[in-house]
Amino acid sequence: MKESCEIDNKPKTLRELIRSSYFWKPASGAIIGGIIGFLYYHFVGCASGSCGITSNPFSSVLFGAAMGFFVVNSPCRSC
Repeated sequence: MKESCEIDNKPKTLRELIRSSYFWKPASGAIIGGIIGFLYYHFVGCASGSCGITSNPFSSVLFGAAMGFFVVNSPCRSC
């Protein structure tokens, strides 16, 4: 029998959700990733405009936010 390492203790209301780590962990990962994506665009960027991600600040921030979200919510982490 496989034991789960997480306690299923999910929030029931919107107020509980906003105060819980179910909301803030992924949100903070996406915000920090978006900031890092913008900083990468600003300082490294792409001078020619042919780069898919770094030529546009919107795509760079979106890519960084997605990476930050997925790093925080990694399905590969173990207990």
